Amino acid sequence: MARDLAIDLGTANTLVYVEGRGIVLNEPSVIAVNSKTNEVLAIGQNAWEMIGRTPGHIVAVRPLRSGAITDFDITQKMIRLVLQKAGVSRISKPKVIICVPSAITEVEMLAVEEATRQAGASEVILLEQPFAAAVGANLPVEEPVGSMIIDIGGGTSESAIISLGGIVTSKSVRIGGFDLDASIQTYLRREYGLAVGEKTAEEIKITIAAANKTSTPIKAEVKGRDILTGLPKLLVISRNEIYDALRENINEIVHSVKETLSEAPPDLSQDLISYGIHLTGGSGQLTGLDQRLANETMLPIQLVDTPLECVAIGAGKCLKSFEYFKDYYNKRHSRRHHR
Repeated sequence: MARDLAIDLGTANTLVYVEGRGIVLNEPSVIAVNSKTNEVLAIGQNAWEMIGRTPGHIVAVRPLRSGAITDFDITQKMIRLVLQKAGVSRISKPKVIICVPSAITEVEMLAVEEATRQAGASEVILLEQPFAAAVGANLPVEEPVGSMIIDIGGGTSESAIISLGGIVTSKSVRIGGFDLDASIQTYLRREYGLAVGEKTAEEIKITIAAANKTSTPIKAEVKGRDILTGLPKLLVISRNEIYDALRENINEIVHSVKETLSEAPPDLSQDLISYGIHLTGGSGQLTGLDQRLANETMLPIQLVDTPLECVAIGAGKCLKSFEYFKDYYNKRHSRRHHR
C-alpha cells in the first residue's frame, strides 16, 4: 500500500511527512548539477555543503527563490529525488499534498503539480503554507473564529487570518531569511570592504542579529575576504550594526502583518485580542521578532513550538481529509483561474 505524503517545498528547506510515520526528510532545498552534462550530483545537505566551494562546472543551486520557481527543470528533478528519498517508487503512486507560498503564480502552481505527478504521485493538491502552518500550530481553523498565523520562511513572509476552513485575508512579501542574509553581506561589503559567503551571513544572523536595537553590547567575530587586498580578514561587529543592515527588511515584514490586520473583518479582529497571533517559520526565530511584532500590533504574539516543522506537520494532518482539501483546492484554483 502506498503511504500518502505531504511536502513542504520551502525556499530554504524541503520537508516530507509520511502518513503514519511523521517527518521522514528535512533537508536544504539545494541541488548540485554538473553544468556540462546536466547530471545531478547531490541533493539536500550534501549539495548545501557544496555552495561556494565547487569548481566552475559544478553548480549548487536553490531551484526556489523568494518563494518562486526559478528553474522548472531543476525543481522537477529535485521533487523526483525528494520523493525517491522518501521511499516513493513507480509502483507505490501515493497521494501528495504539497505546500507552496500563497503568492505563487498560476503557471508556477501548474508546474509544481505537474512535476509532482511526473515524480510518481497519483493525485496532487497544493495547499498554501500559512494554512498548513495554522493546522500544524493546532489553531481552530474549522471554527467560526479568527486565527492568525505569520510564517516567515527563507524566501517569503506570509501572514494570514483564517476562519471556517479558509483564508479570509492574507499578505505575502517576497522577503525571508535569505534576504536578511543578503542584507548582511551587502552591509559588510559596503561598510568594511569585507566579502563573506551566504553561509557566513546566515551564521551572523543566527548568532547576533535581532529585530530591535539593544543597549547590551553584543558582538561577534566575522571572517571573510578583504575586497581591496584579496586577503583573509577578521573583524568584530556589533548586534546594533547588524540591526541597521536588516532594518528595512524587518520594517517591510512588520508592515505586511499590519496590512493583513487592517483588512480583517471587525469580528475576526476582536478574536485576535483574545487568541493572539502565532509566529512560525525558520526566520520567525529571529531574536526579538516576536516582541517587536507584539509592540507594533499591540496583540499577543506566540512563537510556535516547532517553527521549522509546523507547515509539514499541518500538511501531514490534512492527509486524513484529502478529499475535503482536494475540493477546497479545486474551488480556490478555479477562483484564481477566472480572476
